[in-house]
Amino acid sequence: MDANPRGIPRAPFVEDVDEYMKTDSPEATLRKLSETVSKYRFMENSRLQQRGSLEQKIPEIEKTLDIVDYLRDRQGTSEPIETLFEVNDTLYAHATVPPTATVNLWLGANVMLEYTTDEAKELLASKLTVAKTGLKNAIEDLEFLRDQITTMEVNIARVYNWDVKQRRLQREASA
Repeated sequence: MDANPRGIPRAPFVEDVDEYMKTDSPEATLRKLSETVSKYRFMENSRLQQRGSLEQKIPEIEKTLDIVDYLRDRQGTSEPIETLFEVNDTLYAHATVPPTATVNLWLGANVMLEYTTDEAKELLASKLTVAKTGLKNAIEDLEFLRDQITTMEVNIARVYNWDVKQRRLQREASA
């Protein structure tokens, strides 16, 4: 069985239901197929959360990168920068920032480090590349997972219809 580039297995399509049903009962087969759909849905929810997180993170990284670029451009001047900076979602403060060659970046887990503007630009650019690649992969995985869920739902419908047909044939044979 093949998989996508990130290891999500491809759902098998049941071509010949009669052949497929020789190994197990309809109830057990339907249960097994439903469990597989549940696993795909779990992976889909995980990728949806990942996509949402990255869609929030990418604009923040881009905004921070723009600010670092602006500070790099202003390094040669002696004129301070008058700005408003965000303290909280709805709270801003006035600030006068002298030209600087260093910036402090939050890395997460209450950790902040000082970088030169060149180092900060390099770090943020690499984080942006990783985030964009992760978003692209998450979107590809979601498309792949939707296809696999559809395949498994078709398999379930085919097995269920096969079971209904077999029961009808048994009733007609016994009548």
